[in-house]
Amino acid sequence: MFIKDIFKKKKPVLSFEVFPPKQSSGLDAVLGAVDRMSNLPIDYMSVTYGAGGAGSKSTAKIASYLKDTLSVPSLAHLTCVANTREAVKERLNEYRALGIDNILALRGDKPKDYYGQLFPGYKYASELIEEIKGYGNFCVGGACYPEGHPDSDSLDADIDNLKIKVDAGADFLVTQMFFDNDKFYAFRDKCVKKGINVPINPGIMPLTSASQIQRMAILSGGSSMPAKFLRIISKYQDNPDALKQAGIAYAVEQIIDLLSNDADGIHIYTMNKPEIAEKIVTVVSSLF
Repeated sequence: MFIKDIFKKKKPVLSFEVFPPKQSSGLDAVLGAVDRMSNLPIDYMSVTYGAGGAGSKSTAKIASYLKDTLSVPSLAHLTCVANTREAVKERLNEYRALGIDNILALRGDKPKDYYGQLFPGYKYASELIEEIKGYGNFCVGGACYPEGHPDSDSLDADIDNLKIKVDAGADFLVTQMFFDNDKFYAFRDKCVKKGINVPINPGIMPLTSASQIQRMAILSGGSSMPAKFLRIISKYQDNPDALKQAGIAYAVEQIIDLLSNDADGIHIYTMNKPEIAEKIVTVVSSLF
């Protein structure tokens, strides 16, 4: 099923994101996690594509498992970074052979200790989107940043680039994580004024451990952290159980507010932790 059709049929849409293991030996653990999460009322699940394609074979395996074994629509990531045009076509052939028809097209992150040519095939996600669309019979999603991509000169400039992605064929958008809903609402309004009219699925990552804080700051691309969020970190960073509960509660508050303000859906960055997804969905499931 095309994810764009899910957005046409219902609102709000609930989705999760998982990531493949760094080593193939960890695949069973990830499959076990998605098994548990598939029991929740989700509409689709996305599977990331490691930096420079690391773990890409597992991406295809997990996405195929979701679709064929668990009957959960899957969204397989594909990146520009370190991928030649030939490698992208090989991956598209693989996805097509497996019946994976939803792809999240991304520029991607630079691999750690990578010294090769960073963009041997496509430099921008919009180019990759156009290539995938030209390949035929894929539903393609794109990424967006409510406070602007770190490499953009301004939020307005980033939204101009986002419009190029949509015009290239992006059927829907998934946001990077953010912690201030007002920033998302302002971003959404700017998108509407720019003529971006595809569904925008806001991404939420619950804070569950002190070790996660720095990584969240890096992955969010410098997103604002409201005073309330910072107080949670300050008060509970030395109390793991309390931090976990407070982080989940903050994510739940964000989700309820987003849905009250007509968000197209919620995309939860699960960190492959089904127990976190279960706790959040238990509270908000009636809203879907």
